[in-house]
This record gives sequence, structure tokens and C-alpha cells, in this order.
Amino acid sequence: MISHQDALIYTMVMVSASDNDITDAELSAMGRRVRYLPIFAGFDNDGVTAVARDCAKLLAKEDGLDSTLDMIREALPRKLRETAYVFACEIVLSDSEISQEELRILELIRHRLDIDRLVSAAIERAMAARYVRPGEF
Repeated sequence: MISHQDALIYTMVMVSASDNDITDAELSAMGRRVRYLPIFAGFDNDGVTAVARDCAKLLAKEDGLDSTLDMIREALPRKLRETAYVFACEIVLSDSEISQEELRILELIRHRLDIDRLVSAAIERAMAARYVRPGEF
């Protein structure tokens, strides 16, 4: 079983890798969360690469997506499942390009982690407001 911190990183890696293009903006966004957010207190920042690599290996297996989602669900207490969804949305929005694959992974995460539809809509709306760019208003 993975730790709750690993599960949060797995969530970010999974959504980032969904379109087969992990961008510098996405990597930077992941790094900032691990470095600065209280949920990662005590986590070795140098360990992010190893955790991301483990996640990528798992995702590459035949049933990798389902296995990864199961591991994330098992490792996250209910209270942190919404946090995982927030992180996933932030990673998707971090590079200004939202692909259909990323939207599909968000949907899978939402369902597998039992995120209420109203809660997910609120999170998505908050993220859209947070990541508005010049010229979009």
C-alpha cells in the first residue's frame, strides 16, 4: 500500500500523463504542491521523482489505470479525496491546455473517489476562476 502523500502524487502524475505529454508547467505545478503545501510536511522532496516513476510504471501495465485508481482510493482517507481532486484539476489547468483525455481522467477520478457531483462542480468552478488568464474575461 502507498502512503496518502504518494497517492496525491499518483493522482497528479496520472492526470498529467493522460494525454501522453507531461509538460514543464505540469511538473512545476506538482513540485510546488509537494514543496509548499502542509499535507506534504515531512515528505522528502527528492522522493517525488521516484514516486512519479513508480506511478508511471504502474500505469504502463495492462490494467494500470484501474490498479492505480484502486491504490489511490485505498491510500486516501475520505477527507483527502477532495484534496486529490483539487490537485488533479490544478494540474490539468496548469498548462492552459485541457485535453479530452485529461477530462476523461478527471471523470474517472471523480467516480472512483466518490466525489459528490455538486462538490466536484464547485471545485471545478473554483479552479476555473483561479486560473483565468488575461483576455479570458
